Amino acid sequence: MLSFVFPGQGSQSKGMGGELFDKYKEITEKADEILGYSIKNLCHEDPEGKLGQTQYTQVALYTVNALMYLEKIRETGKEPDYVAGHSLGEYNALLAAGVFDFETGLKLVKKRGQLMGQATGGGMAAVVGFNEEQLRDVLVQNTLESIDIANYNTPSQIVISGPRADIERAKSFFERAGVKNYVVLNVSGAFHSRYMKPAREEFEQFLEQFNFCEPSIPVISNVNARPYKKSDIKANLGAQITSSVRWCESIRYLMGK
Repeated sequence: MLSFVFPGQGSQSKGMGGELFDKYKEITEKADEILGYSIKNLCHEDPEGKLGQTQYTQVALYTVNALMYLEKIRETGKEPDYVAGHSLGEYNALLAAGVFDFETGLKLVKKRGQLMGQATGGGMAAVVGFNEEQLRDVLVQNTLESIDIANYNTPSQIVISGPRADIERAKSFFERAGVKNYVVLNVSGAFHSRYMKPAREEFEQFLEQFNFCEPSIPVISNVNARPYKKSDIKANLGAQITSSVRWCESIRYLMGK
């Protein structure tokens, strides 16, 4: 069984994409037209230091992920049996499964990135060395009910999300409880939490103008760690903005196949 998984925000780096922009000129030109700027220049040179900003990061990663997938298929001649993507990467999984074409996906990601980039006052932190039960105990014992779980990355690496002041305040509580590491992330918003509800609602309205196809390859959803159904595509893409990324459970599902 062959699975392809696509990375999300945080995996970007200057120079990504390499020669693929020139190799797949048609897609690069489509991206430039939709975005109104050079995607190659953003990824290779990043002259204005925008690659780390959410509204630019997401379209850059979506485009590079798409190019790398095309190149992998060209090199191997093999399509995957399953696909999945972490947060933003899920859009590339849906693209690989033929749910939408490159242009549609880029328009969705552009809007998603813009809405998420508008979020302010929020924060996120990676909690390393605690399982979910230990993490929730610390939150409850220290009246940190304002904090949500954003990403279940591994059994012992979980990302939390909430008001920035509470995320920063929580650090000392986790350290006193014996956590291995507590890393406050460089983000402006409380992504994958209840605080993204306004962005979710606006994105759900935006989704209504699009029609999607049945996945040709099973796509594992971040929301429920199970394969997408065509009837759930719009609901899942909206819910993903406020829901936890169930990555660990998704990988377990794939390992069981």
